[in-house]
Amino acid sequence: MIGRHTVLVDGLLTSYLEAGQGDPVVLLHGGEFGADACLAWEHTIGTLAQRHRLLAPDMLGFGGSAKVVDFTDGRGMRIRHIARFCEVLGVESAHFVGNSMGAVNLLVDMTSEAPVLPVRSLVALCGGGEIQRNEHVSALYDYDATLEGMRRIVAALFHDPAYPGDEQYVRRRYESSIAPGAWESLAAARFRRPGLAAPATPSTARAYDRIAVPTLMVEGGSDKLLPPGWAAQIAAQIGQGRSAVIDDAGHCPQIEQPAAVNALLSDFFAGVPPRRRSGGEHR
Repeated sequence: MIGRHTVLVDGLLTSYLEAGQGDPVVLLHGGEFGADACLAWEHTIGTLAQRHRLLAPDMLGFGGSAKVVDFTDGRGMRIRHIARFCEVLGVESAHFVGNSMGAVNLLVDMTSEAPVLPVRSLVALCGGGEIQRNEHVSALYDYDATLEGMRRIVAALFHDPAYPGDEQYVRRRYESSIAPGAWESLAAARFRRPGLAAPATPSTARAYDRIAVPTLMVEGGSDKLLPPGWAAQIAAQIGQGRSAVIDDAGHCPQIEQPAAVNALLSDFFAGVPPRRRSGGEHR
């Protein structure tokens, strides 16, 4: 059974989903307007929870978590918050899976000089490549908090045109995007004083050779936001890296092709060496 819980992490209300028992798996959702843990992982948690303890937090500014913004280091604040979330819940080591922004946050931390996340293995779903400059990316960044604006976001995220045509699904994401503080938190993060240069976009140019854990880079075969081949390009720079392509999927393959992604994740986790505990004991 999937449970919804809340916990205070350094005084910040943090909402999360939890299910299952066993080795922990932490799921990090994307950063589009209206995103949250449930929308991102509702087709993932139940399957993986048969063998693992699943934890899917709403990141700061999203879902039921605190609507706060750090204007000088927003990404860093979210990464540190997830690290503290793991500490509070007693997670010393976990498989981490991120989609889009969640994946980029994982890669930023793991390629830094001093990672803070307790990563045992890493899976990046459609996060890490060079963001394309096109109308689909514009739909994500220029969201005006209208139903039609959300329909454009949904069209950008998915390969199958049935998703933007599904009124119930579009409205569900729309309602999430206009929850108290949700739109403001994401929109405010893009504020900058007049004359200040725009921040750099997420890039493939990172110190990927620093990543020393088993890593799986996954791209959607029909992703409208990232160029083809980016996953293999990054995986080749990681000692224990590999890549995969999910056919007939856009930027959220775990939603669009959940059976394929769940099977891929299960096989990947099964191949990760057991965690070594103090005294040489394996787990």
